[in-house]
Amino acid sequence: MPANIQVLLRQDVDKLGKSGELVRVRPGFARNYLLPRQFAVAATTAAVHRIEHERAVALARAEKDKHDAERTALVLSGLKLQLARKAGEDGRLFGSVTTKDLEAAVRAAGHELDRKKIQLAEPLKSTGSYEVQVRLAASVIATLHVEVVSK
Repeated sequence: MPANIQVLLRQDVDKLGKSGELVRVRPGFARNYLLPRQFAVAATTAAVHRIEHERAVALARAEKDKHDAERTALVLSGLKLQLARKAGEDGRLFGSVTTKDLEAAVRAAGHELDRKKIQLAEPLKSTGSYEVQVRLAASVIATLHVEVVSK
């Protein structure tokens, strides 16, 4: 029985390696933990080529997504939203403006945006001008200009 065998990791494993790496492990660890949970596959030439192909496809997809996010960021940065809400005399809103409201306003302006990408620490509760960050991709952040006015 060999002391170590080589396996190809399909996803990141703590204290072992990252996805796509070729690592040497004990046969029992591979047979009882890595292979049944599909964290790794046996290191054959076909598996190595398949993982390299998947990595190339993932990089191309990530590059395309980043390019699309940069285009969307330019559009959103130039967009100025004005939301009318009922407010008291001191400018406090009856209710608040949430990410759901901002998503609806962006859709009304004719653009698509997922509200989970809007980074709003807490809902807007008073009238005024705000700059809201929208994280479109890992390194692409747009600024949405929002003005809340009273009805």
